[in-house]
Amino acid sequence: MSDTYTPPKVWTWDKENGGQFASTNRPIAGPTHDKELPVGEHPFQLYSLGTPNGQKVTILFEELLAAGHEGAEYDAWLIDIGAGDQFGSGFVDINPNSKIPALVDRRGDTPLRVFESGSIMIHLAESFGAFLAPEGPARVETLNWLMWQMGSAPFLGGGFGHFYAYAPEKFEYPINRYAMETKRQLDVLDRELASREFITGDSYTIADMAIWPWYGNMVLGRAYDAAEFLDVKSYKNVVRWAEQLDARPGVARGRRVNKKADDPKDGIRERHSAADLDL
Repeated sequence: MSDTYTPPKVWTWDKENGGQFASTNRPIAGPTHDKELPVGEHPFQLYSLGTPNGQKVTILFEELLAAGHEGAEYDAWLIDIGAGDQFGSGFVDINPNSKIPALVDRRGDTPLRVFESGSIMIHLAESFGAFLAPEGPARVETLNWLMWQMGSAPFLGGGFGHFYAYAPEKFEYPINRYAMETKRQLDVLDRELASREFITGDSYTIADMAIWPWYGNMVLGRAYDAAEFLDVKSYKNVVRWAEQLDARPGVARGRRVNKKADDPKDGIRERHSAADLDL
């Protein structure tokens, strides 16, 4: 860096600083405007966007439906974070942290809000008795890796992805710092997947569904235009696993939900029935 930055004694918010996301990032919580959320006919109402965190939940929904769990039908409504939809009063009511995805489970007498993607995945897996062992070592191992993803991916997205692809200027130090951490995480996965078909062993679980949108898409060349920079092909076990999941119909369908795309092959803005995803 050419200039040395000296932090002030008290930090203040500069609305003009922040790059691509300056218009939606702010240092306070709460709604910025009144806006009710739409409600569809299904028991599960998902409010999301087709980012990796959003894909985790829609992949799980589509895998549940593919496994024959008809009660997992859902409506998926697009939350445009670039337009500030996450700060609407209705969305803040179901997620005070103003982050996607957020779910309302309307199966009971009182609607139940569920926010944070990992919490949503556990809630759905337990509701249908699928993709998460009810007890024992297999359950612990699945939760180990689910929590690993929740704690690790911010270094990939908010760290590497931000400074490599989105920051208004390129700076060597943060790019190197987060590239190193991203490659370390890929190596963690590669070593585990050397002896396992899936990340927890022989069974496909919510841990795979949580990790794949971040790290699977990365090694498949779909994230930040950084595949060559990170030499993702060298993580052969991760690539094998990523391609295996990419071929699953539930994954292929789930990753297309809540996308701002012009071509239905690339994605759909809303999902209200299986037919919306049929090509």
